[in-house]
Amino acid sequence: MTSNAERRRPAAPRTATVVLWLTLLLLHTPIVVMIVGALIEKKPTAWSWTLRWFAEVILDQALMDALVNSLKVGFAASVFSTLIGTAAVVGLYRSAGMWKWAVEGLSVVSLIFPEIVFALSLLSLFFVLKFELGLLTVVIAHVSFSISYVMMTVGARLATLDRSYEDAARDLGASEWQSYRTVVLPLLLPSILGGFILSFLLSFDDFLITYFVNGVGKDTLPVKLYTAMKLGVSPKLNALSSLMFVMTLLALIFFFRSSAFRVFFESGRRTHGENTKKENS
Repeated sequence: MTSNAERRRPAAPRTATVVLWLTLLLLHTPIVVMIVGALIEKKPTAWSWTLRWFAEVILDQALMDALVNSLKVGFAASVFSTLIGTAAVVGLYRSAGMWKWAVEGLSVVSLIFPEIVFALSLLSLFFVLKFELGLLTVVIAHVSFSISYVMMTVGARLATLDRSYEDAARDLGASEWQSYRTVVLPLLLPSILGGFILSFLLSFDDFLITYFVNGVGKDTLPVKLYTAMKLGVSPKLNALSSLMFVMTLLALIFFFRSSAFRVFFESGRRTHGENTKKENS
């Protein structure tokens, strides 16, 4: 048994604290500059605070169409990836054998492959299948890389799920499907919601894969932003980027404050605690 004094970690050196704050400053300064650039209007003699650039973004029909396309693609990709990813994890839950490990290994291919390679492979596939590039191909591409994140999120919860609940349901006469529907799925619901939100964020912010598999006239918001930036950075683009940042930040806050975030990380802490107990014993 170890005492509390032995478990107490020493304080971090002052140098590490300074490096931490410098790193945070380096990471967040561009965001602050972008937001400030969207809120000021330069005049010949001075500058003033304004919301004009946000109003111009909202009144720009092309940008609003791109926003609608991003929301459509993000929602559709999140729904399909959540359904497929959850079904795949539940199917692997009771499976055994080498093929199970092969499927689990293949599920993380999109996480380790360079994004440019993944985009080119999808584009080649669509050309072979003679798919017309458009929002449908963008949704398929986003589903293909979002499934891995859903499987990781739901699988982390499923790995720590207490089997006694399911066994109790079976002892009370529930069928295998009834036990999954009434016991397993409700316990997995927070992690399923977390996988859905994570998939939506990845799809909404994706640029490279979308740029390769997107059709003419069906730009999403990141692609539209990239096209507009070729003409130079303007306060209007800063306003558009700020709106995208705020939307992503709100979704992240919702995820962090939801039970999905707590269940995901509490399951990790529970597993770590069990491993620590085994080592101590």
